Amino acid sequence: MKKITMGAILLFLCVFTGSNVQAQLLKKLKDKVNQAADKVVGKKVDSTVNANTGGVVGEEGEAGASSNGKPSNKGGAGLKNTPPPDVLQQIKDAEDAHNANNFSDARYSVQQALMGVEIQLAREILKSLPATINSLPKDTLQDKVMSTQWGWSNLSMQRVYTDGKDKQLTVTIGNNSFYAPYMNLYFNNTMLQADANQQNFKQVRVKGNKSIIQYEDSKGYTLITPIGQTSMIVWECINFADENEVMNAANSFDIDGIKKMLGEQ
Repeated sequence: MKKITMGAILLFLCVFTGSNVQAQLLKKLKDKVNQAADKVVGKKVDSTVNANTGGVVGEEGEAGASSNGKPSNKGGAGLKNTPPPDVLQQIKDAEDAHNANNFSDARYSVQQALMGVEIQLAREILKSLPATINSLPKDTLQDKVMSTQWGWSNLSMQRVYTDGKDKQLTVTIGNNSFYAPYMNLYFNNTMLQADANQQNFKQVRVKGNKSIIQYEDSKGYTLITPIGQTSMIVWECINFADENEVMNAANSFDIDGIKKMLGEQ
């Protein structure tokens, strides 16, 4: 277990050498953490996480109680952003918990370590994206990185490009269950038509990658490109002139580079 931890430390200390190299090192670190998970958790871990992982109160709990007669909330400071989990510390905590036979805490710490790696990787991918798209500057204040599950299956990141008025491109990279039905239509080779003459959903290619594009008056254009078994890139384009402008915007992204950073084939 110490060898695994030291390997993770060496990889983590080398990450300041450029986006692509850093992403590859983070991918290797993720693999090391997964190996640690196998050793720390083993077959003894229960399928659920204990109270350390938090939870949602059910309908009969306090959080689900009726609000009749209670004042409505009119404001508050909200929640502050917290830094991503410290990967090396979480691996150490997992070792300590495992040695103490506290397998549920060990599992939780391994999950936190994986989340820390994922968030760092997502940030590197966002750094690699273009500064402007079709003259639309990036708005880094709207950057989002989300990691909610074990492994890569629910890692996603989002970047917005906007003129600050009425034209905007939002790109989301990673797992996006909201668009899964569209992908099913794609794989089933299904075409939808708005009327007898104009399609509102069709297959296209982005830099050689099979994709689908959809148009709705209320939403604008949505372009989806699968980049792995569960991952995809989704471009949502508001007030773009036509599908050619959307395709030109998508072609500005280094899709192969994103695949490589994610470890996708």
